Amino acid sequence: MKKLSVFFAIIFAMMGIVRADEGMWLPMFVERLNYVDMQKMGLQLTPEELYSINNSSLKDAIVGLSNGAHPRGFFCTGEIVSKNSLLFTNHHCGYSSIAALSTVEHDYLNEGFWARSFEEELPAEGVSASFLVRMEDVTEAILGVVTDDMDYMAQQQAINAKIKELEEAASEDGKLNPVIKGFFEGNEYYMFVYKTYTDVRLVGTAPQSIGKFGGDTDNWMWPRHTGDFSIFRVYADENGEPAEFNENNKPLTPKHSLPISLDGVQPDDFTMIWGFPGSTERYMTSFGINYNVDVFYPIVYEVFKAETDVMDEYMKVDKNINIIYASSKAGLANTWKNFEGQITMLRKNKVAERKAALEADFAEWVNANEERQAEYGEVLSTLDDMYSMLSEVAAGLFYPNFLAQLYPMGTATEFVQYYQIASSKESTKEDKLAAAEALKEIDVDALFKDTDPRVQKDMLVAVMKIYGSKFEADECPAFVQKLLKKNKGSWEAVANYIYDNSMFSQAETMKAFIEKPSVGKLRKDPAFLMLGGLMNQLYGSVPGYRMANNEIAQADHLFVKGLREFYAETQPEKVLYPDANSTLRMSYGSVKDYQPADAISYDYVCTANGILEKYIPGDFEFDAPKELLDLIEKKDFGQYADKNGELITCFLSTNDITGGNSGSPIMNGKGELLGLAFDGNWEAMSGDVNFEPKLQRTINVDIRYVLFIIDKVYGATNLIDELEIHKAMPEPIRVEEVK
Repeated sequence: MKKLSVFFAIIFAMMGIVRADEGMWLPMFVERLNYVDMQKMGLQLTPEELYSINNSSLKDAIVGLSNGAHPRGFFCTGEIVSKNSLLFTNHHCGYSSIAALSTVEHDYLNEGFWARSFEEELPAEGVSASFLVRMEDVTEAILGVVTDDMDYMAQQQAINAKIKELEEAASEDGKLNPVIKGFFEGNEYYMFVYKTYTDVRLVGTAPQSIGKFGGDTDNWMWPRHTGDFSIFRVYADENGEPAEFNENNKPLTPKHSLPISLDGVQPDDFTMIWGFPGSTERYMTSFGINYNVDVFYPIVYEVFKAETDVMDEYMKVDKNINIIYASSKAGLANTWKNFEGQITMLRKNKVAERKAALEADFAEWVNANEERQAEYGEVLSTLDDMYSMLSEVAAGLFYPNFLAQLYPMGTATEFVQYYQIASSKESTKEDKLAAAEALKEIDVDALFKDTDPRVQKDMLVAVMKIYGSKFEADECPAFVQKLLKKNKGSWEAVANYIYDNSMFSQAETMKAFIEKPSVGKLRKDPAFLMLGGLMNQLYGSVPGYRMANNEIAQADHLFVKGLREFYAETQPEKVLYPDANSTLRMSYGSVKDYQPADAISYDYVCTANGILEKYIPGDFEFDAPKELLDLIEKKDFGQYADKNGELITCFLSTNDITGGNSGSPIMNGKGELLGLAFDGNWEAMSGDVNFEPKLQRTINVDIRYVLFIIDKVYGATNLIDELEIHKAMPEPIRVEEVK
């Protein structure tokens, strides 16, 4: 390893010109890297007002949403908007909690919910809210444990041990949640210290006909008319400290809450977004892109799309099934459409070709120097070889794995450990009795609680057909070959046979087996046999898959290290930012329209008129509540209308975001809330790999539409009263003096 003095010299050499729009920046560096540029664009806050360890600052209003008291990452972002820790986030971020709280009698998902007092707010079980206390650079301490004589695995073991040591030391005996993460593929390390609150309660949500208006059809699309917001509150004990749910807990008094602006946006207005972006891959090579586009993404798309198609069929006609599968379907659908978009736009925007051109320049730079050639000369060829290996093993790994997760194979996995112990000649009688007794700890009712047998069976049939189309019969497990022969090659018949004849398809038959377990019964159960065959099939791909991924991780580390040196020498004005990794970031840009294709131009705002245009009575995606439609038709928007009397639903900005930023606040230069970021646009679906400045836009729900729904549509004025709302006075009309 090179000396740290050289390492930091490279870092400082790369601190040059920062380009607006692109980049998810670490807040602790805002003064050094971004502040001057942000000021020129319209920022009116000081660096200390943005990020401070010792004083209240904007960062203290930004919340990472996750599960559990010690999260290492966040599924969404929220923001504190009142002195009683009222929290705004996206509807799709609160979707799982809303669905979990819904029943046929109290269908909050489809009817909405509004608490009129603290006492009416509902516990969102499992959800936690984390506030960043501080972040610090621990690169020197982490990389200081690495020596030149260590191989890659030994380095990682030493690094992980040091990370654990530093996190424990910073936890204050468990009061705080420190998380250390690597940046630039492990070339830098930073510690983020959070205070995590686990008493989070649902306060308000519009029905999904507003919060998810447009459904999967409009997902990732512009123009957009989705009221994608939900409202929660963070609670604490009497001392303001984290505590489990308790009726005596009180709303947390936050260090900072965001004021709200009703002034709206105009083209080129400054915007900034703070949040917890999940993952980008801006340093991915052309080899990784080609693997994803040609191999991995198509597999996931095909399977997840088939599963959600089945769910949709039943959810459209059965209210109970709609509640049961709402959360699962939303997650799967978001993934497959995201991958569909990435496949399309990575190809259309020629991202792999552009990456290949960069790699050619990098290789030329490497080969011009013997020392560089010795260190980096094989890194690109290694990546090429390893991604080729992944391509070879992918089908044999992923298709059996996805099939094995479906019922009844998915429930059969609960009995694998019992089978291994009970069927082993080395197990004692006591071992076998203990294994049988352990089966009684399986919560069978919980396994089947949020399922419907018709949906599960049809999903099995759909994915079984896909699986069958990917392999020759003799490549499949022996048990499957027998079933195929018996059913004249029909994969649908195979799936139906397994589901209909397995004891793991129903709770009652599983419970009966647990009372009288038997190795013999397992050996005859079709789902258990299918599970074993699928596991054997995918295990054949596991060694190659693991080896390739380990080699890719090592090569990526080396490639990014070399790439930073390459840029420092060839483009010293270029500032590199780290990939997103579910840590607090800031992005900034401006309000802007875009032109997606020849002769097509998209405005920067959408109005409520578009809801009337898209509205389809009774439709699964484009229905809308009558009370909303009536107000739109009358143009009864109150103080939430723009200067033209229209109601803006959503607007575009050039901020750089990704998944995890959902629910993030988009703010003006005063730090006032303008809206909530909730999506990206279809034409820039390649943006996680390569930022597309001409095309890439963030889709934000306008805060005026949010407040209109809360206030005018549902009359939850108690929530409006909590907010600090700002609105500029209109410019006075100048009257010239008459002479």
